[in-house]
Amino acid sequence: MALKNKKILLGITGSIAAFKAAFLVRLFVKAGAEVKVIMTQAASDFIGKVTLATLSKNPVYIDFIKPDGTGQWNNHVELGTWADLMVIAPASANTMAKMANGICDNLLLASYLSARCPVVFAPAMDLDMYSHPATTANIQKLIEYNNLIIHPDDGELASGLFGEGRMAEPEDIVDFIERSFSGTDKLVGKSFLVTAGPTYEKIDPVRFIGNHSSGKMGFEIAESLAANGAEVILVSGPSQLKSKHPNIRLIKVENAAKMYQICLESFGAVDGAVMAAAVADYRPVNAHDKKIKKQNTGMVLKLEPTQDILASLGKIKDQQFLVGFALETDNEIKNAKKKLVAKNADLIVLNSLNVKGSGFNVDTNKVWLVEPDEITELDLMPKSEVADKIVERIAEVLA
Repeated sequence: MALKNKKILLGITGSIAAFKAAFLVRLFVKAGAEVKVIMTQAASDFIGKVTLATLSKNPVYIDFIKPDGTGQWNNHVELGTWADLMVIAPASANTMAKMANGICDNLLLASYLSARCPVVFAPAMDLDMYSHPATTANIQKLIEYNNLIIHPDDGELASGLFGEGRMAEPEDIVDFIERSFSGTDKLVGKSFLVTAGPTYEKIDPVRFIGNHSSGKMGFEIAESLAANGAEVILVSGPSQLKSKHPNIRLIKVENAAKMYQICLESFGAVDGAVMAAAVADYRPVNAHDKKIKKQNTGMVLKLEPTQDILASLGKIKDQQFLVGFALETDNEIKNAKKKLVAKNADLIVLNSLNVKGSGFNVDTNKVWLVEPDEITELDLMPKSEVADKIVERIAEVLA
């Protein structure tokens, strides 16, 4: 496992999300890591250090001076240099502001400034605080300092508001870190274009043509490419997912026409492209600006084809490695081979809707990697692992 025998210094700051730190410590230890915890005084109001000490099997650090009356101090330099990775979760707006500006008025911040290892931070705060220009500027500064951000989720916040600001779930934090440790530098210096999710083709202001794609497969591929050192342009249709790795530039679009435009504009500057989006094949000829009223008579919706993004890239590709996806229900291998030739792709990732646990809105997938002279069948596995297998094959070819 990627975290086995790794030394992780977990910093916990004053946020209601501090209660999640207990689960995070448990997952780190379960993965084989050694964990030491530093808390701010404010964090101790939300979660007890006895809980964290029990789970981590190590003392919990709060103050510079040890509380045993000996006058001995907790050495922030030793803590900072001990770790293979420092994780600050939750990272409050206050702590991020101090990190960004070199302020070290507590043990956690002094240890952060002493750290020689990678630093990952997971913000947690209310919506308005997270979106404030000062917070945005501080986060950008921390990223420029080569810290890695795990973006917060959307959802119900402690204030009762709904929006961005919830700390990422412990499982997602561990998954991000495991990828960061297990990633390689195979694709450093390479750049990729990835598409993900569905497209929505407007019928009227409230209705559209679309499909059930969540975008998970495309997002996982983008994360895997980035973890292996690549720079990634991720073009996503409507999806609730967010990119996590700082090497990913996420561009959100609504429809096939916009996705087509961005892909054609970006393709010439990349080394490869993975077209994982479930782009709508058709769109209404006439999209209405006002809601269509229900009538007792039938309705005929006239459709026209959308642009074929994969085929268009196949016509103009030079040295790029081009990957397409095929979702089939019958004659799967035959149809995937035909698509490989017709689209001038280098690899087709074949999904079959006949396989239970594969396809849309599930966390697993079973695919075949269809190439001109080779077909590789993969077992049913989590989409993150499927993505790693696809990226591994891309790296082999480009090498």
